[in-house]
Amino acid sequence: MDITIYHNSRCGTSRNTLAAIREAGHEPQVVDYLATPPTREALSRMIADAGLSVREAVRSKEALFTELGLDAPGVDDAALLDAMVAHPILINRPFVVTPKGVRLCRPFERVHEVL
Repeated sequence: MDITIYHNSRCGTSRNTLAAIREAGHEPQVVDYLATPPTREALSRMIADAGLSVREAVRSKEALFTELGLDAPGVDDAALLDAMVAHPILINRPFVVTPKGVRLCRPFERVHEVL
């Protein structure tokens, strides 16, 4: 099965998701999305395919979120997507893409829905 995980090795949830994929017998393509972020188009598609809003896919707990004023009323999806592409630390993690679908695996057990 062709599986891609947008991974941050410093994130426990991301590490647990990667381990769950491997325990299920798959070796995914691991994308360090901080070093190689998805394009705006790819990110937008992943978010939509996962059934999320852009706001649900952004890491609002990151200090940068507030520093950039993204918590202000009226910040739209386009501005959030632009910020996520410019600052990939703002992308919530881990996204997993498989032929069965896309999930933001928080909690990590959500990966089983697409394996």
